[in-house]
Amino acid sequence: MLKESRWCATAYFLLPTELSREVLMDDIIQTVIGKYNYWIYITLMMIGFYAIIAKNNLVKKIIGVNIFQTAIILFYVSIGAKWGATIPILKHGHGEEVAGAATHAVRAVDYINPLPHVLMLTAIVVSVATLGVALSLAILIYKRYKTLEEDEILTRIREK
Repeated sequence: MLKESRWCATAYFLLPTELSREVLMDDIIQTVIGKYNYWIYITLMMIGFYAIIAKNNLVKKIIGVNIFQTAIILFYVSIGAKWGATIPILKHGHGEEVAGAATHAVRAVDYINPLPHVLMLTAIVVSVATLGVALSLAILIYKRYKTLEEDEILTRIREK
């Protein structure tokens, strides 16, 4: 059995003793590995955010927005998933008597919540529509200014 850890206070943080430090490190590693899907979403979001902020080309910014939206959609879809659950299609309703089937109450815990999936289907449609409108605006901007670089477009606007 592990001894109770003694914490020694320092100026900025608390340091555990050696035995509890190993246990603490194992817990942190298991938590990080166990939540790998969140790290994927965060990575995708940061890639998209970087493209939006750092790139000067409008098409690259549009692709960054699309990557950011995709990360959010994946996050919400993963929230709606459950291990061991099934789709919410009921063969027999409450109290419905069918030959050979027992009547029982429906347990919502046994089913996946369909609401996040339905909402993300709508978000996918909006994302595709946003991408289409943004790319069409980029084409119009290119026809007018002969460039897609944000700095050059701003310089040409200021010259007028």
